[in-house]
Amino acid sequence: MTKAGLPPRPWSIAHRGASAYAPANTMAAFRKAAMLGADMWEVDIRSTSDGIPVVHHDATLASGTALNSLTRDALRDHMPDCPDLSEVVELAAELGAGIYADIKDAEAALPTLHLLQEAGIEPVIIGAFNTAIVDTLREAGSRYPVSALVPIGVDPHQHAAEADVIHLCWEHLPAPQDMLTQDFFARAFADGKRVVLWHEEDPDRMAAIRTRPVTGICSDMPELVNPFRPPADYPFGVVCHRGANRIAPENTLPALECALAAGFTHIEVDLHITADGEIVVIHDPKLDRTTNGTGPVTARTLAELRALDAGSWFDPFFEGTQIPTLAEVLALVARYDARAYLEFKSAPPAPVLAQVEAAGLLDRVFFWSFNRDFLHDLRRLSAKARIMARREDYGSLAETLSDYSADIVEFRPDADALEIATLRGDDLLSMVAYMGDDPEVFDRILDFRPDLFNLNEPFLFTRHALRARRDG
Repeated sequence: MTKAGLPPRPWSIAHRGASAYAPANTMAAFRKAAMLGADMWEVDIRSTSDGIPVVHHDATLASGTALNSLTRDALRDHMPDCPDLSEVVELAAELGAGIYADIKDAEAALPTLHLLQEAGIEPVIIGAFNTAIVDTLREAGSRYPVSALVPIGVDPHQHAAEADVIHLCWEHLPAPQDMLTQDFFARAFADGKRVVLWHEEDPDRMAAIRTRPVTGICSDMPELVNPFRPPADYPFGVVCHRGANRIAPENTLPALECALAAGFTHIEVDLHITADGEIVVIHDPKLDRTTNGTGPVTARTLAELRALDAGSWFDPFFEGTQIPTLAEVLALVARYDARAYLEFKSAPPAPVLAQVEAAGLLDRVFFWSFNRDFLHDLRRLSAKARIMARREDYGSLAETLSDYSADIVEFRPDADALEIATLRGDDLLSMVAYMGDDPEVFDRILDFRPDLFNLNEPFLFTRHALRARRDG
């Protein structure tokens, strides 16, 4: 293998599935990895006492029982959500994902190889930390690249001498990206090897490593590996309604960070004020739907709200997730050099504006509310604040623009295309809001060519948009 054999961009390898958003090595984690566009799923493989390859990382269960001492049926009694490798491979074939097989038990090596070769899915890499397993796979004539996973403190070239792929497991080093030198890659390519990198979840380190000549990068957040970039000839922005709300609980930091890690330009959040005057992010006026609390948000102090569980309603995996503050959301926006759409619910404009200005993000935020008085108040407070108006709330486009000197106009999917076109090239931005997932509607609103899309299904939409442009 040579550098010329590299994919056009690093493969996004979902580490044990999308394990930032679901229990590792479960079908739920692999399904979410597919939703997030991962090219491959990293799968840890062990063997039961009766020779069945199963997907689990640790050699022992939480009880201390050795996994390989249990039959498949006995393991299922202990861990109902531990899948067979065959189930994961079948799902990968269905969803069009590849497999990165990390073989933990030597007894699982040949059954794994045979199962993958029979399935015929692509891409596949198969490997292990144990060099004896690497040798077994090579001797068995693996038609897939064989990977040697390299721990900290050993020579990667020597450790992977008999492998096709050097997989650096250096995530616990303080700055592993600094070790990816030209000399390292020159040696690897001279030896005919490719390079796969550790699981990475830091956006700054990811930015440093995604441009290196590597075959793939593992991540618990597979969306972070290759963030979405719109076509060069149509650089539209994507506003993620309540964050990536199909992946994590709406209006929480996991959902919001997922959207920004995926490369989308904006997150949309809803703002309420607490009984003690703090600003928090939650949609409903009452706590009942999205937390384990009850009653009005405004009746609780920040401390009381932060003690609630805002994640379990969505999935037990997110138990203990807190209601975020506006300050936390603004810090996230700054970290990802992103933008936000802030909707006033009960939160009045003045304290929100003060926080946005203090964070230095006024030029990266726009505002809206069903409460028109709030919007007029905001305009009186700041001539520079960017405010949205909904076209559907007015009789004409002229009225829409004049009410409080809007900077952004939101249209519905059944909008007049000519009205959107009149804003093109102006300082005013156009945005189309669509909360559904119909491909025909996606095509229609793409034809409008607005500046922004406000979406509930950003991953589906952008994959459709890029595929449509490629096929067209």
